[in-house]
Amino acid sequence: MDIVTLLPFVVLIGAMFLMTRSAKKKQQQAVNMRNSMTPGSGIRTIGGMYATVKEVHDESVLLEVAPGVHAIYAKNAIGAVLDDEEYNRIIHGVEGDESDAPVVPDDASSLTKDDEDGDAARIDLGKKADDADRDAADATPKKTDGESDTK
Repeated sequence: MDIVTLLPFVVLIGAMFLMTRSAKKKQQQAVNMRNSMTPGSGIRTIGGMYATVKEVHDESVLLEVAPGVHAIYAKNAIGAVLDDEEYNRIIHGVEGDESDAPVVPDDASSLTKDDEDGDAARIDLGKKADDADRDAADATPKKTDGESDTK
Protein backbone atom coordinates (compact mmCIF):
# COMPACT_ATOMS: atom_id res chain seq x y z
CA MET A 1 0.00 0.00 0.00
CA ASP A 2 1.01 3.52 -0.64
CA ILE A 3 1.42 5.99 2.27
CA VAL A 4 -0.72 8.58 0.45
CA THR A 5 -3.75 6.28 0.60
CA LEU A 6 -3.26 5.67 4.35
CA LEU A 7 -2.75 9.34 5.23
CA PRO A 8 -6.49 10.29 5.40
CA PHE A 9 -7.17 7.35 7.75
CA VAL A 10 -4.25 8.30 10.00
CA VAL A 11 -5.44 11.91 10.16
CA LEU A 12 -9.01 10.81 10.92
CA ILE A 13 -7.93 8.47 13.70
CA GLY A 14 -5.66 11.17 15.14
CA ALA A 15 -8.48 13.74 15.14
CA MET A 16 -10.84 11.30 16.84
CA PHE A 17 -8.22 10.55 19.48
CA LEU A 18 -7.69 14.25 20.22
CA MET A 19 -11.44 14.95 20.45
CA THR A 20 -12.12 12.07 22.85
CA ARG A 21 -9.08 12.97 24.94
CA SER A 22 -10.29 16.58 25.28
CA ALA A 23 -13.81 15.46 26.23
CA LYS A 24 -12.50 13.01 28.83
CA LYS A 25 -10.26 15.71 30.30
CA LYS A 26 -13.21 18.12 30.66
CA GLN A 27 -15.35 15.38 32.18
CA GLN A 28 -12.62 14.56 34.72
CA GLN A 29 -12.30 18.24 35.64
CA ALA A 30 -16.08 18.39 36.24
CA VAL A 31 -15.94 15.31 38.47
CA ASN A 32 -13.04 16.79 40.46
CA MET A 33 -14.91 20.09 40.82
CA ARG A 34 -18.04 18.32 42.10
CA ASN A 35 -15.97 16.25 44.51
CA SER A 36 -14.46 19.45 45.94
CA MET A 37 -17.86 20.49 47.34
CA THR A 38 -18.04 20.66 51.10
CA PRO A 39 -20.85 21.83 53.38
CA GLY A 40 -20.86 25.63 53.27
CA SER A 41 -19.61 25.88 49.68
CA GLY A 42 -21.44 28.23 47.35
CA ILE A 43 -22.48 26.64 44.06
CA ARG A 44 -24.28 27.43 40.79
CA THR A 45 -26.45 24.73 39.23
CA ILE A 46 -26.48 24.04 35.51
CA GLY A 47 -29.84 25.85 35.49
CA GLY A 48 -28.28 29.01 36.92
CA MET A 49 -29.56 28.79 40.51
CA TYR A 50 -27.18 29.80 43.29
CA ALA A 51 -27.27 27.88 46.57
CA THR A 52 -25.22 26.81 49.58
CA VAL A 53 -24.23 23.16 50.07
CA LYS A 54 -25.59 21.69 53.31
CA GLU A 55 -24.81 17.96 52.86
CA VAL A 56 -22.86 15.97 50.28
CA HIS A 57 -23.88 12.37 49.51
CA ASP A 58 -22.58 9.84 46.96
CA GLU A 59 -24.85 10.86 44.07
CA SER A 60 -26.71 13.87 45.46
CA VAL A 61 -26.29 17.07 47.45
CA LEU A 62 -28.63 18.88 49.82
CA LEU A 63 -28.71 22.57 48.93
CA GLU A 64 -30.09 25.55 50.81
CA VAL A 65 -31.64 27.65 48.04
CA ALA A 66 -33.05 30.29 50.42
CA PRO A 67 -32.93 30.68 54.19
CA GLY A 68 -34.72 27.60 55.54
CA VAL A 69 -35.51 26.20 52.07
CA HIS A 70 -33.68 22.98 51.19
CA ALA A 71 -33.66 20.92 47.99
CA ILE A 72 -31.93 17.73 46.93
CA TYR A 73 -30.03 17.88 43.63
CA ALA A 74 -28.05 15.30 41.68
CA LYS A 75 -24.32 15.98 41.74
CA ASN A 76 -24.39 16.15 37.95
CA ALA A 77 -26.65 19.21 38.21
CA ILE A 78 -23.89 21.27 39.83
CA GLY A 79 -22.39 23.55 37.19
CA ALA A 80 -19.74 25.31 39.28
CA VAL A 81 -18.36 25.39 42.80
CA LEU A 82 -17.71 29.05 43.59
CA ASP A 83 -15.06 30.45 45.90
CA ASP A 84 -16.36 32.41 48.89
CA GLU A 85 -15.48 35.83 47.46
CA GLU A 86 -17.34 35.26 44.19
CA TYR A 87 -20.36 33.68 45.92
CA ASN A 88 -20.68 36.60 48.36
CA ARG A 89 -20.30 39.11 45.52
CA ILE A 90 -23.12 37.47 43.55
CA ILE A 91 -25.53 36.62 46.38
CA HIS A 92 -24.98 39.34 48.96
CA GLY A 93 -23.64 42.12 46.75
CA VAL A 94 -20.39 42.23 48.72
CA GLU A 95 -17.89 43.87 46.38
CA GLY A 96 -14.19 43.13 46.40
CA ASP A 97 -11.48 45.78 46.10
CA GLU A 98 -11.22 45.71 42.31
CA SER A 99 -14.67 44.57 41.26
CA ASP A 100 -16.26 46.75 38.58
CA ALA A 101 -19.19 44.43 37.90
CA PRO A 102 -22.37 46.30 36.92
CA VAL A 103 -25.31 46.06 39.28
CA VAL A 104 -28.40 44.56 37.67
CA PRO A 105 -31.74 45.65 39.14
CA ASP A 106 -33.97 42.93 40.61
CA ASP A 107 -37.03 44.45 38.96
CA ALA A 108 -36.84 44.83 35.17
CA SER A 109 -39.55 47.51 35.27
CA SER A 110 -37.07 49.84 36.93
CA LEU A 111 -35.00 50.05 33.75
CA THR A 112 -34.70 53.54 32.33
CA LYS A 113 -33.74 54.99 28.98
CA ASP A 114 -32.77 58.50 27.92
CA ASP A 115 -35.35 60.46 25.96
CA GLU A 116 -34.48 63.12 23.37
CA ASP A 117 -33.72 65.74 26.05
CA GLY A 118 -31.32 63.39 27.83
CA ASP A 119 -33.67 62.96 30.80
CA ALA A 120 -34.12 59.45 32.13
CA ALA A 121 -37.56 58.06 31.40
CA ARG A 122 -38.98 54.95 33.05
CA ILE A 123 -39.79 52.14 30.66
CA ASP A 124 -43.30 50.99 31.39
CA LEU A 125 -43.47 47.45 30.02
CA GLY A 126 -47.09 46.95 31.07
CA LYS A 127 -48.24 50.08 29.25
CA LYS A 128 -46.66 48.93 25.99
CA ALA A 129 -48.46 45.57 26.25
CA ASP A 130 -51.79 47.32 26.94
CA ASP A 131 -51.26 49.61 23.92
CA ALA A 132 -50.55 46.59 21.70
CA ASP A 133 -53.72 44.83 22.92
CA ARG A 134 -55.79 47.99 22.27
CA ASP A 135 -54.33 48.32 18.74
CA ALA A 136 -55.15 44.67 17.99
CA ALA A 137 -58.75 45.16 19.21
CA ASP A 138 -59.16 48.26 17.01
CA ALA A 139 -57.99 46.31 13.95
CA THR A 140 -60.81 43.72 14.20
CA PRO A 141 -63.63 44.32 11.71
CA LYS A 142 -66.83 45.76 13.18
CA LYS A 143 -70.33 44.63 12.22
CA THR A 144 -72.68 47.00 10.52
CA ASP A 145 -76.35 47.29 11.47
CA GLY A 146 -77.46 45.14 8.54
CA GLU A 147 -75.17 42.17 9.33
CA SER A 148 -76.38 39.21 11.33
CA ASP A 149 -74.48 36.82 13.61
CA THR A 150 -75.94 33.72 11.96
CA LYS A 151 -75.36 32.70 8.39
